Parts: sequence; structure tokens; C-alpha cells
Amino acid sequence: MRILCAVDGSDYSQWGVQMLEALAGREPEHVTLLHVINKPRPGTTQGTRPPAEKQALAAMEKAGALLLRDAERSAKGALAQAMTGPRTALHQIMTYGSIASTIAQQARRLRADLILMGSRGLSDIKGFLLGSVSRQVVSMAPCSVLVVKERCAVLRRVTLAVDDSKPSRAAAQFLRSQILPDSATVTILSSMESPVTDLAARYLSTSQLAELTEPVRVRTLNLVNSFRDAFIKEGLSATTAVHMDHVIDTIVKHVEAEDADLLVVGSRRLTKTERRYLGSVSESLLRHAPCSVLIVRGARA
Repeated sequence: MRILCAVDGSDYSQWGVQMLEALAGREPEHVTLLHVINKPRPGTTQGTRPPAEKQALAAMEKAGALLLRDAERSAKGALAQAMTGPRTALHQIMTYGSIASTIAQQARRLRADLILMGSRGLSDIKGFLLGSVSRQVVSMAPCSVLVVKERCAVLRRVTLAVDDSKPSRAAAQFLRSQILPDSATVTILSSMESPVTDLAARYLSTSQLAELTEPVRVRTLNLVNSFRDAFIKEGLSATTAVHMDHVIDTIVKHVEAEDADLLVVGSRRLTKTERRYLGSVSESLLRHAPCSVLIVRGARA
């Protein structure tokens, strides 16, 4: 697996680097540490830069080189803890431009399988991973994105939220083949929509309500069981959970109750119109889930 790890020196990006230890059981081939300076590339602007701007850029480049050095030291430590360090090639890149789009461009150029990044940054190097940059990266990335929200050296409890779709199957396959260590237990979670409105439910008897909802429940149980069987077939530990409630609320409540280390969801690309008016379930979960979130996308998933 090829991992692109975005760093800015903050605690959040440091947790992203440390997450390599949890992921290294699958022996990543390449890990590239990327730092983006939120300035135009030197020589691309018209005219001569003012001296003060040149000094500021030089200071940012010096700080970037130092944090990449420190990030590589941390990455080597994390990989060594997982006993995969000698087999993983580490590289550094410092570049310039808009943060989110540059991360996505570098992932495309490097043919990365996974972008690894913190949820936001609070470092002195302004402009990196601030605000909703992680959500911007998710919307533009050509590959899967793991957004780290807390320190995690070992994945023990993983929740895979699924429905009957190709993105969910791709997420399950990516989790089995690229991410999930043998020591982890994955919960296959699905939330089924009730075929009866709240208003109609008030006027139905218990038996009538059960008759209408039972086929949906059976289909959902069969779905999660099929996902579970695929994990068990490969010698991985898996359980199932089914709820009838709002999808996002169900998933967030579940990962909170289970104290999950990681939430995994598949995601399809939305058109601009869909994103504007409908939003994205995966991006809503990224915003509201209390744990780290892996959003699986891309042909290489």
C-alpha cells in the first residue's frame, strides 16, 4: 500500500503519523510525508517579492524542513514498533499551493492508495489543515482518506457501516486487504429505514407494524451477515449490528457506545449539484463521529 501522510507539526498531524503503527501490520510499501506551504511556488508570481515576503517564505520553508525531519523520525519509530520499518520506503515532499487541492494532486501523482491526515491543525504554520480542509480533501481525493481524530497505536475496535451498494463492498474489501490487523474486531453495522412513517405507525397495531418491518429487517440481517462471512472466511473477527433509525444518528451513537477506534464507510463521488443540495453521508459522519474516520473511495480501493 502507498500512503501519503500530510503533516504540519500540530498534535493532530502527529497523531496521523503515529497511526502508521496501527496500519503497518499490512506492511505499506511506500510512505510519503507531505508538507504544503500555503503560498504560490517561488518564481510563479509576477514581479519581485518584497523582502519581508521573501523572509517569511524562507522561514516557512525552514520550519517545514524541520517538521518533515521530525515527522520522518516519528514515522520510523511507529513503523519500527510494528516491525515493518526495514520494508517500508519513506520519502519527504515539501511543496506550495492551496492545501487541500495540493494534497489531492500529490495523491494522484503518487498513485497513493490512502491519504492519512489529522482532522485539523493548530500549529504556528498558518493555513494548514485549518477549518474544513479535511472535508475538502475528502471531496477531491482520488483515493481513500483516513482522518485521524485521536491518538491510536493499535486498532482494536473497528466499525464498518454498510448498505447494499458498491461503495460499501469496496470499503469492506479495502478494510480486509489493506487496513484491518488480525488483532482487531470489526462490527458490521447497518441502519435500516422504516417502511412506515411515524404518523402511520401511530394507527397500526403491533402485529401490523411487525408485518411491514420484518421483511426489511430480514434483508438487512442477510446483508450484514454476508459481509461478516467474508471477514470470517479470511480469518478475521467480525460481529454484526442492525438498527432501525436515522442512518447518521445510528452510526454516531454506535461508535460512541462501542468506543470504536475507527469508523469505515464507503463513498461515491457526488456531482456538484448533489453535494450542494444533498450533502454526503460520509462527510456528515466525518464531521460528527467522535473517532477517526476512514472514507474509502477510488478505483484502487
